[in-house]
Amino acid sequence: MFKFLLFLMLLAASFGAGYYYGQRPVGTLQQTVSHLSERWTVSQKTIADLQQSIKNLSHDVMDTTRGIEQDLRRRQGLVEAKSHLVQAKIQILDRNFGAAAKELAQGGEALEQTVKDDKPDNATAAMRDLAAKMKALRGDVTKGNLIPLKKLDELQQALDRQLNN
Repeated sequence: MFKFLLFLMLLAASFGAGYYYGQRPVGTLQQTVSHLSERWTVSQKTIADLQQSIKNLSHDVMDTTRGIEQDLRRRQGLVEAKSHLVQAKIQILDRNFGAAAKELAQGGEALEQTVKDDKPDNATAAMRDLAAKMKALRGDVTKGNLIPLKKLDELQQALDRQLNN
């Protein structure tokens, strides 16, 4: 019984919908189709604009990500170099000049590896200069020359300035 009533309701609804759409003039259908085609053209232009803005946004995100990655790599290199410099200061105070020279060499290497593939700019030039200073100090330590702790402190302050930039 329930199925029969459901069937009658569906039959009445389809008959009502057919009657409603049959009463409308043909021009209304043509207007509706032309209106939809205009919207489609506008939608395609909007889609093209959205695609371009998404493309621009993805390029911006990639550039930002590369910048963040480069900055992180630079900071890691500076922290590692500073760590080696502090260890070298400790070794010099303990009069262990061989270990101090090794630490200074490793700190210079860390800085050089950090800026090896980077584009030349002020930050990379400053880091290369710091690496050269560390290697020069290494040469002095290896030769047995006395190095004032003030030089090591100045180098550490230069590393701190680069970290804060």
